[in-house]
Amino acid sequence: VYPAWVASKRGCKLVTSPHGTLSYRALARSKWRKKLFWPIQRGTLTNAACLHVTSEDEFHAVRALGLRAPVAVIPYGIDIPDEPDKDLSRSRRRLLFLSRIHPIKGLEILLRVWRRLEAAFSDWELVIVGQGEPDYLKSLQQLSQSLGLRRASFPGPSYGFEKSRVYWGSDLFVLPTQTENFGFVVAEALAHGVPAVVSHGAPWQGLETYQCGWWIGLSEASLHDTLHRAMSMEAQDLQRMGERGREWMRRDFSWEEVGRRMALTYAWILGLHERPGWVSVD
Repeated sequence: VYPAWVASKRGCKLVTSPHGTLSYRALARSKWRKKLFWPIQRGTLTNAACLHVTSEDEFHAVRALGLRAPVAVIPYGIDIPDEPDKDLSRSRRRLLFLSRIHPIKGLEILLRVWRRLEAAFSDWELVIVGQGEPDYLKSLQQLSQSLGLRRASFPGPSYGFEKSRVYWGSDLFVLPTQTENFGFVVAEALAHGVPAVVSHGAPWQGLETYQCGWWIGLSEASLHDTLHRAMSMEAQDLQRMGERGREWMRRDFSWEEVGRRMALTYAWILGLHERPGWVSVD
């Protein structure tokens, strides 16, 4: 709100990036406090020169609130890492979950599904990487023990180069989340050449469009069937899927491409360029 007041006094154009805060799930948190403040926020968003969202799902959330300002759909940028020189060979193939350890991420479903998959695929392991509240993490570890899981591990969070090594050393990525504004970890996995299985809670329809993964409904049955099909594939077939995902990230999500789109959006706002195709005024 404050930047909008300053911009109006200075005659500046205001571009606002909600970053998922306008989704129905986000608005449901601290609902009454947000409801009281909404009339002021609504005026700010309505009068913005442009709203920047990172996915089609976020675009629809903006329009569902009745906000009619122009909307630019431009994803987050992603670093495209160089392929490693070191040998990352290992004794087992790896199914990787890497994200914040939180109840919305669908980890209980994943562990229950893994109990059946673990018995069917002796050459695979499940690695759950991330940080979360100690009590919740402990409950997941207890669930893993009660299910009798032998090849499911919780090594903790990874950052920087070590996180990149975790991606490079994985064969398949999974994110059975209830909701995500973007799902940056999916982009990271694809940038490392790892095909992904992602629930409809994250806006990654392109996994199927570009044949680099699966976009599925969130249920034990659908997750089991999809993971079973993916884990049954030959390693080279999964690698080819990962290569297609890496190329997609390089083409549409690299910082060079995201920067180009943002620059053209600003130029359009200032009347210096025709409206780009990713900007909607409807």
